[in-house]
Amino acid sequence: MSMAEEALVFTNENCIGCNKCISACPVLTANYAVEQDGKNKIVVNGDACISCGACFDACKHDARSYRDDTERFFADLRKGEKISVLLAPAFLANYPEEYASILGGLKKLGVNHMISVSFGADITTWGYIKYITEHNFTGGISQPCPAVVGYIEKYVPELIPKLVPIHSPMMCGAIYIKKYMKLPDKLAFISPCIAKKSEIEDPNTYGYVSYNVTFDHLMDYVREHNIKGEDVSDEIEYGLGSIYPMPGGLKENVYWFCGEEVFIRQIEGEKHMYEFLEDYRVRVLNGKRLPFMVDALNCANGCVYGTAIEPEKAAGDDNLYVLQEIKEKSKRNGKNHPFAKGLSAKQRLKKLNSQFAKLDLNDFIRNYTDHSKEIVIRKPSDAELEEIYNSMEKRSNQERQIDCSACGYETCKKMARAIYNGCNTKSNCLHYMKNMIEIENETAQMLSSEMQEKNAIIEKKNRQVAELVESVAKDFRLLDDSIHEMVAENSNNAEESTSINVLMGSVMEFSEELKNALSGIEALTQSLQNNNEEITNVADETNLLSLNASIEAARAGSAGRGFAIIAENIKKLADSSKETAADSEANQAKIGEAVETLLQKADHLIDTINNVNSKVTSLAAATQEIAAATEEIGEVSQRVKEKMEELVQ
Repeated sequence: MSMAEEALVFTNENCIGCNKCISACPVLTANYAVEQDGKNKIVVNGDACISCGACFDACKHDARSYRDDTERFFADLRKGEKISVLLAPAFLANYPEEYASILGGLKKLGVNHMISVSFGADITTWGYIKYITEHNFTGGISQPCPAVVGYIEKYVPELIPKLVPIHSPMMCGAIYIKKYMKLPDKLAFISPCIAKKSEIEDPNTYGYVSYNVTFDHLMDYVREHNIKGEDVSDEIEYGLGSIYPMPGGLKENVYWFCGEEVFIRQIEGEKHMYEFLEDYRVRVLNGKRLPFMVDALNCANGCVYGTAIEPEKAAGDDNLYVLQEIKEKSKRNGKNHPFAKGLSAKQRLKKLNSQFAKLDLNDFIRNYTDHSKEIVIRKPSDAELEEIYNSMEKRSNQERQIDCSACGYETCKKMARAIYNGCNTKSNCLHYMKNMIEIENETAQMLSSEMQEKNAIIEKKNRQVAELVESVAKDFRLLDDSIHEMVAENSNNAEESTSINVLMGSVMEFSEELKNALSGIEALTQSLQNNNEEITNVADETNLLSLNASIEAARAGSAGRGFAIIAENIKKLADSSKETAADSEANQAKIGEAVETLLQKADHLIDTINNVNSKVTSLAAATQEIAAATEEIGEVSQRVKEKMEELVQ
């Protein structure tokens, strides 16, 4: 499936998805409703599209564009390619004032020959009448219009045998140039029709024409590049084929040569044309009476108002007036021309056959291709259709026959078929969306009620949460206060621990001094013991001297009595000294024991002080760590308190 810019006709960035193109299109699956870049768009299925141009007329947003060969044509001219031009009769009708100078400008750029397709139309008229009369081919459908041919080949292949097997005026002109003029040039068709590119690229047209150069794009290029030259006219004389672009132009040509006794069914217009073909298919299949031929054109006002003309040219009737003038000039005076006014239809036909007697009809025979198997429009079964309707909330017959056409389709059934073929969606149905909105509204109201109930519950929960938060906030305030007190007390403990550490240092110093003093006392006690020993020794010697003195006093008798008293006193003194030394020694022993005990206690005290000092030092360090941790807890507590207060507020 060729979408978007790959197709001959494609959707541009102006599309807003309004569905008007769908409503105008004769093909169910030629338009796809899609979403692109967040926008609803209707894109072209190039394989299904017949390039009828109906969407261009319908669209008010200029959202459809087409491609042709204008740029390539001028590029090849610049390269020096040998190119001759076939001119659609409508070109003169659209640009009577500019026609000759534009052709002159093309000549300056290198175009070789300028040949009007009106001459090719004269060959087509000859070929139609000759084939119909020789083969009794009544009821045949004319095929100058490639959109009509494309529709039949794709969608009503039962009518392919009814397509008159004669080439279009463009192709009859091209075949004449190639086979009879032996012109090797590439051929460009100056064309009012988008769909001509489809005909040019059809294998059944042999590649004889290389370029479809549309009026609209050509004139844009001509004006942009100021292309003009000395007046030039087309090079081959033509007749009534010049009125082919008019509605009923082919019919009038046939009447001119066959008389108005024959019935020619004239039909044109993008909508009526394809409805007619569907009805005509039934008529043919049922063997009903058929006309002499069908003059069928896609465009309501004929090719003179084709799909590729400039929009301003389609706004009035000036083109038709010019074409009428061309028509009158084509009906010549005199009796030697097949388009002479004074002859009967039979005489004109005889002269027409004489004019083209050297042509071989087989050279102008056209073949067609059944493309219906390539472009399948699926038909849903009743069950499948029922499923689609139900999915669209269309459950009653009345709902299934609203047929509002807002989706672009004439009926709800066509919309359902489009959905079944994947080229549209139920969201493009106005009534489906309306139902969905009503359902959504009911759901929204129900949800609103539920939401109100839930909001009441939530408000209650919020109040409970607020109360809980307030309670927790109070607890955190208490915690914060307690932490601050703990921080303060811990700071005091740290200071007191430091003070104790200092005092214990003083005690340690005192204990050391005490130990040193006791050591001095012990030394003095030892010295005292030595003194007592010396006193005892002196007392013993004194006693010995006193004894000797007493003996000597006894020997002296009364003469030694006074000396004996002295000796007695000395003895008493010695005994007293000895006793004193003995007491001193006993006391010294006790003092020594006491001092020894004190020294041991002093050592123990020092060890204890060391332990206490170590403990106090550890306590001080731990207190500092506790203080730091407490401060951090305090900060966290402060932040939590602030957040809780925010919640309360």
